[in-house]
Amino acid sequence: MSRRTSLKLTDERERQLEKASEIVASGPDDDPPMSVVIDAALAHLIQSETNIREARDELAPATIQRFNTDVIGLRYRTQIQSQWR
Repeated sequence: MSRRTSLKLTDERERQLEKASEIVASGPDDDPPMSVVIDAALAHLIQSETNIREARDELAPATIQRFNTDVIGLRYRTQIQSQWR
């Protein structure tokens, strides 16, 4: 991962951050800082990947594939593959 000093906010990224902010907010009047929203999204990504890895030994592949996303997903019960990059 390369480190950058600024984050370019495209219209789509703004929409995603706004939606994520609504999820993270503790109520309708809460406006969490962007750093909290990003931290929550990163924690969720890491936890989701861990959960899928742990579940693949307990659940059928078809069941786990229902929880695949554009970012992480189980492929042929042998590996978790990131679709993001």
